Amino acid sequence: MTAGAAIFDVDGTLTDTNHLHVVAWWEAFRQAGHTVPMPDIHRAVGLGSGDLIERLLGTDRDPGQDSAISSAHQVLYGTYVDRLPAFEGAGDLLRTLAGRGWRVVLATSASGPELTALRRAVDADEAIHDTASSDDVDEGKPAPEPVQLALELAGAGAERAVFVGDTVWDMEAASRAGVRSVALLSGGIPRADLEAAGADAVFRDVAELLARLDDSPFGSLPRRVLLTNPPLHRDGRG
Repeated sequence: MTAGAAIFDVDGTLTDTNHLHVVAWWEAFRQAGHTVPMPDIHRAVGLGSGDLIERLLGTDRDPGQDSAISSAHQVLYGTYVDRLPAFEGAGDLLRTLAGRGWRVVLATSASGPELTALRRAVDADEAIHDTASSDDVDEGKPAPEPVQLALELAGAGAERAVFVGDTVWDMEAASRAGVRSVALLSGGIPRADLEAAGADAVFRDVAELLARLDDSPFGSLPRRVLLTNPPLHRDGRG
């Protein structure tokens, strides 16, 4: 029996960074001459940059601005990368799952230096089996491709996986990939929206999920089976 896959989003799930993205996107849009309400940006966080811009500016926008807006967001968000905060218990949760035999894979729209900074903030590289970043897929969440790639990297079937995220895009991606999902309220999205998007369970944050791990979808796969095939960690990738 193969090990189970514990698939994690990062922004808003393991790290307290959603609102930093909101402010960076708001300023990037402002610099390009667009006034976009912050609540609208907040609900779009978690999408890839191209999908986020299209969702907020519409299909009738000038697409020639997309690259400049995305680059401005990157530069603005980059001013925070040396001090990105992880949620309390994030690293402990990943280490606990890895210790129980789960293969932990990050599935995130972050990539490159940003992903490296996020991993540094979480400080649990020894527990992370692999990463599926935006550089590795053609379509980001809510398409199922990031989750499907994470399953391949973990060597697990959808029936032996749990995806943890904080946005409706995370829940929709998990549902489309046939994977059970845990939603966290730490990203600021209402419980009702997460449940409507397909969340199988909802917790306040990673600390509560860790405290109630055996009552979560992670508790439904027998630990003795998972431990028969322990994870192979890949340190420092990202």
